[in-house]
Amino acid sequence: MVENQNKITLKDTTANPAPLGLLGFGLTTVLLNFHNAGFYPMSSMILSMGFAYGGIAQIIASVMEYKKGNTFGMVAFGSYGLFWWSLVFLLMVPSMTFFSTAAKSPVQAADPASLAAYFFMWGIFTLGMFVGTLKKGRGLQVVFITLAVLFFLLTAGEITGIKTITLIAGYEGIFTGLSAVYVGLAEVINEEYGRRVLPV
Repeated sequence: MVENQNKITLKDTTANPAPLGLLGFGLTTVLLNFHNAGFYPMSSMILSMGFAYGGIAQIIASVMEYKKGNTFGMVAFGSYGLFWWSLVFLLMVPSMTFFSTAAKSPVQAADPASLAAYFFMWGIFTLGMFVGTLKKGRGLQVVFITLAVLFFLLTAGEITGIKTITLIAGYEGIFTGLSAVYVGLAEVINEEYGRRVLPV
């Protein structure tokens, strides 16, 4: 008796979520760091972008990466999406009467020491994620190493109180955000044309 064996190949036809996550991260990072570089004050524009495009878009990308079995993408987009949410709440909670009423006393704004710890831990996390990019494209490596530098510059700015360091961090952060925007757009364009139009 001869058995016929058929080989079945499954093809993943779902969209690539990485450009959404990279663009959500990149555009929001650029806008925040225009503030750090002194171009304009902190405003609802930055907070809204942080909550919506920086936060929600990256969390959506994280869920999509999970479904694709991409642990790195899931952790990266999920973590930085929630970073943006935490930053928005960190800035907004002290002025929200709900939290003050619930706590029976005003919620104190984060002081320089706590902000330094916050940025430092994100810097350590990003440095660890950078190691994971060493097996990926050069574009992602640039995004993660410059992001780690940005977090450590922000840490130094909070610890020392030297405004020049935060100003430098702003310009470095603009570069970080633009590098993520470039990689995100490059992936979209390269997929649309079916070839490498822009190197990543």
